[in-house]
Amino acid sequence: MTPGATPPSPTPQLAPHAPLAVALGDPSGIGPELIVAAWSALHSDRDVTHPFFAVGGIEVLRAAAHMRGLDCPIIPIAEAAEAPMAWPVGLPVLAGIDVDYTPGTPSPEGARVALTSLEWATQIALRGDAAGLVTAPVAKAELTAIGFQFPGQTEFLSAACGRKPSDAVMMLAGPSLRTVPITVHCALSEVPARLTPELIIHKTVVTHLALKRDFGIAKPRLAMAALNPHAGENGQFGDEEARLIAPAIKALRESGVDVSGPVPGDALFMPRARSTYAAALCMYHEPALLPLKALEVDEGVNVTLGLPIIRTSPDHGTAFDIAGKRKADPGAMIAAIRMACACASARTAIPAHG
Repeated sequence: MTPGATPPSPTPQLAPHAPLAVALGDPSGIGPELIVAAWSALHSDRDVTHPFFAVGGIEVLRAAAHMRGLDCPIIPIAEAAEAPMAWPVGLPVLAGIDVDYTPGTPSPEGARVALTSLEWATQIALRGDAAGLVTAPVAKAELTAIGFQFPGQTEFLSAACGRKPSDAVMMLAGPSLRTVPITVHCALSEVPARLTPELIIHKTVVTHLALKRDFGIAKPRLAMAALNPHAGENGQFGDEEARLIAPAIKALRESGVDVSGPVPGDALFMPRARSTYAAALCMYHEPALLPLKALEVDEGVNVTLGLPIIRTSPDHGTAFDIAGKRKADPGAMIAAIRMACACASARTAIPAHG
């Protein structure tokens, strides 16, 4: 550990029915209306084993519920432990931070509320007072303008948990598909140089362990996508498959990870192929996200693997252009909450350490 670095946080021990913390996101985006819509859809659902509470924004959420025409009482709470008692009556909201509700018009004040909500929610989850964290979308430009020094919420969470950036692995998940990009936000021209057998092995191992711990899959089968067309066609279209990907797969198999490939990307996501693996690992952003968004457009969830806490998020942005217009579909937020519930139940059943 480097001097001054945050020590890695241990995995918190979860109570069987601890609530989920939901970070507000940018209060001028669609996050607040999706949160109240999710409570309206889920509060009487017996499959929701972990009720959720919002972190801040009492008046924002009350105004968002009124705008959507929802009967969603807002119940102020002082601590996470009060959420399960308030849940059947209304949406529990941790009091302390708020701002005027101005849908579609972001502001520095709103960005500060979004950041404070994220910070509070993260600490609540790290203490074990929340079973997991669901984050509503934020506006990166607005956060940067107030001094936020991370590319996004995932990188912030990794640092807050005392983990290296490479330890936080993005997985996109829906009812029929899970995908993981090995490289994420970089130019396509940079991908071959960023790929190494070590990086491929590391992210695959994180995925393998998370599928066991958080998704209850005892023996997950993984599929590895090729980088080049036709998996390089024996070197005619590139040598990364032979030089980087195949050695990583060999080492993973020798360590007990069930992974196949490299498989050409145009074959990996055919219906017959999708039924043969628990998750697909792709070498860069688009091959991982395109099939997920095509197949699971309203139910896609962004899950951060490799952290001591559970974190999910709807796989969309703030959508300022439709905020406050009753157009935002809550499907992905509901899916993110359901997935966080399922992951929390899996961790409670099989406690993890470290």
